[in-house]
Amino acid sequence: MMAGAMLRGLWRYRGFVLGSVQREFQAKYRNTMLGAAWTVLSPLAMILVYTLIFSQVMQSRLPGDTSEYGYSVYLCAGILTWGLFAEITSRAQNMFLEQANLIKKISFPRICLPVIVVLNALLNFGIIFGLFTIFLVASGQFPGAVFLLLLPVLLLQILLAIGLGMVLGVLNVFFRDVGQFFQIFIQFWFWLTPIVYPASILPANVRGMLDWNPMAAVIQSYQAILVSGQAPHWEKLLPAAVLAVLLCALGVHLFRRRAGEMVDEL
Repeated sequence: MMAGAMLRGLWRYRGFVLGSVQREFQAKYRNTMLGAAWTVLSPLAMILVYTLIFSQVMQSRLPGDTSEYGYSVYLCAGILTWGLFAEITSRAQNMFLEQANLIKKISFPRICLPVIVVLNALLNFGIIFGLFTIFLVASGQFPGAVFLLLLPVLLLQILLAIGLGMVLGVLNVFFRDVGQFFQIFIQFWFWLTPIVYPASILPANVRGMLDWNPMAAVIQSYQAILVSGQAPHWEKLLPAAVLAVLLCALGVHLFRRRAGEMVDEL
């Protein structure tokens, strides 16, 4: 019943949601000479830098992989998808603070705010990942039909990110140190996830600790699909899926319980 009411409210305010996404996208490039062209140029430059530096200049190679662009694909697969996770969580933890005036003045389903955060992040991710996909095709690294398996992994990652983001967002209203702490924590989290290095180079005892990192399984699933052309080990994603559901449920519960107090605090 509660989920149905939230979805109906979200559907009624779909114009508000889509309008907010459009306004933020336009505001991002307002007063720039090239305008929306930066949405292509900036990620294109990043992909080219990773490719040229690591595959041509440093000639980095993955263990057991002789492909010229193997490490570049591995690196982009991790960094681009981690960027989506980081953007959603970082934006979500501040969404109630940033929209304080809107929350206090206008009555609308608050579920719209995390949806707006996710759609904005997906729009940015879609552009950069689209360019990355073109690179995969052009370089002969496209994995084939297994590429479609990215969709369930992406959905899981979004649920994990927005669930964590909603919990942090509510806590951050009452305890502003939460946001500051998470910005430091996520930097350590990045380096504790096999993104710029393969997990195989870690000592066996350290490698076992990756089981406690939900993003490790997610990132490794992307890398398996894009680098090796293999289906992910779905059983390894199960803990992350359970955690994502629990975080989403906790985030909604906290918000519903503290909604009135949040308005006063804001």
